[in-house]
Amino acid sequence: MIRKKPFGCTLFLVVALVAFLATSGHAAETKQGPKASKTSKSAKKENPPPVKMELEPKAIEILKASCAKLADARAMSFTAVTTYENPSRLGTPLAYTTKSEVTLKRPDKLRVITLADGPASEFYYDGKAMVAFAPSENLVAIAGAPPTIDATLKEAYDSAAIYFPFTDLIVSDPYKDIADGLILAFYIGQSRVIGGTTTDMVAYANNDVFVQIWIGTEDKLPRMIRAVYRTDAARLRHQLEISNWQLDSAVTDDAFAPKKTAGATPMPFAHPKSKVAQVGKPPAGAKPPKGN
Repeated sequence: MIRKKPFGCTLFLVVALVAFLATSGHAAETKQGPKASKTSKSAKKENPPPVKMELEPKAIEILKASCAKLADARAMSFTAVTTYENPSRLGTPLAYTTKSEVTLKRPDKLRVITLADGPASEFYYDGKAMVAFAPSENLVAIAGAPPTIDATLKEAYDSAAIYFPFTDLIVSDPYKDIADGLILAFYIGQSRVIGGTTTDMVAYANNDVFVQIWIGTEDKLPRMIRAVYRTDAARLRHQLEISNWQLDSAVTDDAFAPKKTAGATPMPFAHPKSKVAQVGKPPAGAKPPKGN
């Protein structure tokens, strides 16, 4: 597998090679008649060599360094822009986006405010309770919560189908989640476009999902993640862009308490029966968060 050449260069070489083979094949057929045609057909039936499933040390090193940076942070905030595809009536996928402002304080504080595109929603967890608030509909759901962010993410998913595409970035041990069932990891190269900085590109996969991630070369922070789920027959793409990283900045506990829910209409903290109540939608094939 050739990974270090730029995609444009590779594509040019492939096109040139195809054109050369087509011209050569035509010339050979003209000179040699039917025999050359049979040779050409048999060559077309040859299958490419199978991809070797391996974990490249450089790719693993980059993933581990990034995960360690996230796990060591006692507090963090970032902006997450999620782009996901849904099939249109013609079958061709359409792209939809949401924007979330995420703040957490380990081990038991989390706030996710999603107000741009998609249904507006707010999620709060203060170590004792979790609150899901739909500001446009003025609906609020409140439930008791476990004592850690990891366990609360799982509880929110299990009880109300609340899903955050950046879950793997905020759990206590991000690499543990990535390493679970990992069968492939390789280094692609560097980009100087994504995130306004130099990033290392790594691809990795398990039996459920194929992921490409861009990680800051210097600061080890993820800037973009793209995923395709194996069980998704349409091969729809899910993309997460992460910006405005702040690690270990001062965050007061009152930041994790909702301030606009006093007059909201209560509703059960349960699986949504309408799009209004659903904070996040897990992609086809996504695994639920793992509580610790």
